[in-house]
Amino acid sequence: MRIHLVTMPWQPLELPSLQVGLLHALLNRVRPDDEVREFHGSLRWAEFLLERSRGELRPGDHVAVGSESIFDGLGDWVFSGVLYGDPEWGVARLKEYAARRGTDIGTATAMRVHAADFVDASASAILDEAPDVVGFTSTFMQNVSSLALAAELKRRRPALTVVFGGSNCDGPMGHALHRNHRFVDHVVRGEGEYALPALLAHLDAGTAPSDVPGLCWWDGEESRANEESRRTVSPGDIPSPDYDLWQEAVDTSPLAEYVHPKLVVEGARGCWWGEKHHCTFCGLNGSAMTFRAKTGDRLWAEVDRLVRRHRILDVVTVDNIIDMAYFKDFLPLAADSGWDLRMHYEVKSNLTAEQLELLGRAGSVHIQPGIESLNNKALDLMDKGVSGARNVRTLRECENHSLTCSWNYLYGFPGETAEDYASVIAQMPALVHLQPPGGAHRIQLERFSPNFADPALGFHRRTPAEMYHHVYDLPESELADLVYLFDTPPAGIGGGTEARLKAAARDWYTGHPTSTLVMEQPGAADGEEVLLVHDRRHGWPRRTHRLTGWRAAALRHLETGRTPAALHRLLTADGNPPSAGELDAWLGEAVALGLLFDDGRTHVALPTWHVPVRSVDRAPGPDDTPLQEGRTTG
Repeated sequence: MRIHLVTMPWQPLELPSLQVGLLHALLNRVRPDDEVREFHGSLRWAEFLLERSRGELRPGDHVAVGSESIFDGLGDWVFSGVLYGDPEWGVARLKEYAARRGTDIGTATAMRVHAADFVDASASAILDEAPDVVGFTSTFMQNVSSLALAAELKRRRPALTVVFGGSNCDGPMGHALHRNHRFVDHVVRGEGEYALPALLAHLDAGTAPSDVPGLCWWDGEESRANEESRRTVSPGDIPSPDYDLWQEAVDTSPLAEYVHPKLVVEGARGCWWGEKHHCTFCGLNGSAMTFRAKTGDRLWAEVDRLVRRHRILDVVTVDNIIDMAYFKDFLPLAADSGWDLRMHYEVKSNLTAEQLELLGRAGSVHIQPGIESLNNKALDLMDKGVSGARNVRTLRECENHSLTCSWNYLYGFPGETAEDYASVIAQMPALVHLQPPGGAHRIQLERFSPNFADPALGFHRRTPAEMYHHVYDLPESELADLVYLFDTPPAGIGGGTEARLKAAARDWYTGHPTSTLVMEQPGAADGEEVLLVHDRRHGWPRRTHRLTGWRAAALRHLETGRTPAALHRLLTADGNPPSAGELDAWLGEAVALGLLFDDGRTHVALPTWHVPVRSVDRAPGPDDTPLQEGRTTG
């Protein structure tokens, strides 16, 4: 059997498709007689645009439309006219939407005129290989481009078998995609490692795949959806991805000078925190929350093999959360390897300084710690299991250990009030030396999240997000099953408080590059500990604070965060403590000077121990990319 694995726009150009790499490796193992090919449609699309636009539409434009416009649906809209056979389909709706929201659609509009020719050329390229089965993987804004190509493939070769899978096919979304698109023969809902080989066996035998869990298939003109299995794929059955054909495509691409390739690896699936406390806004794990992880030895062997084979040191892990066992096995192996790795990892925000130091030594230069807020009330409403002070401590330790930290400030939770935010907003200027959020964003209502599953949490009314109306020509009832994002009346803060939070996040971002607050311990003076804190923060007087005696000791104790009562007990144990009144007065003064952060329960010290090295490159500014924490696109 000849099988073609396809990833369409908007897969990030610098990343191989993990899904394609995994399935290719799997098929090589379980069906060695099959011929497996790959079509890297996102890379080809960027090449196509560069040529057709005579250099006007560059890879950076691919990112702007494919990743940064995810909540406006621009990437899907680019291909919707091809899917529905009408170049004008959705144009008027998008223009009205964009005018009302102030959305720039110029680049997407310039791309759309090339979409039909690209789909036509892609269909020819794939059919020239004479495949029996074409499998599409679809996540976020890959649906419409994939559907448009699938429709053209089936139009030209009706006997071809078209299979869809990926995150866009999980749960009811997969069945809606199947029943509304007759040219899609099968949809794999959930993980594919067990389902795809079982489906291919049925295709070989010419039998109905009624026993493949979760599969959608056509029984005559009726779309059937087999019951989904609760069985998850064992870590031992998750293959090591095969990226050889992707590497060949990148190396021979005219975009090679624009693209800085990174490897994608997977150590774990699911979320161990979500199994106990599912963050109320997060729907990323879909129907597969159960946490499973490869052993650290196996993961390191996989990374080592891929790095050696592809000569690429940038490694992106797609785990929703790091397996804590990796601090004992995988990370030490990476740290001791001698490889100058540059890894990305998603972690919990309550890691210790020692754990963050190990991440740095292992090459995890970029982490997403799921900070989301610095306000205890909001964090409790999210069920994050962490405090505002602990999140600030994590930001400080990222500076101490040269870790780039990506996060977004989320708000809009039912039950939060303006009073909950007043203290945090007032203290944000003191944090300007720490890594800022990408922006302050109202949460989206995501399918599979507790907010979506349980209306009692406050989101009683929901409709498919407005952007889908210029993406799909489907009734509201079908969109309700097909889509991932929903509109709902705003909850939580608004008005002036919302505006002040956004402004504070922007000011933090703007002032960060030139801001430092560094602590120095020059030695004792007259038998007393001395600390110097050099304040060079944007918006603050340029000065050096000198702390001695119990005040110096207090600042050091507060590096780990303490309540006033706990701090007083520690100072008492040190000998010669202040009175409770003296301590309270000093805590208030230190907060006013921006040396401490107070989350209402705990104070935490803000100075770092050195000036971190900062890149001149900047990520998108506040409000440019409103992605909720942990969200990846492609």
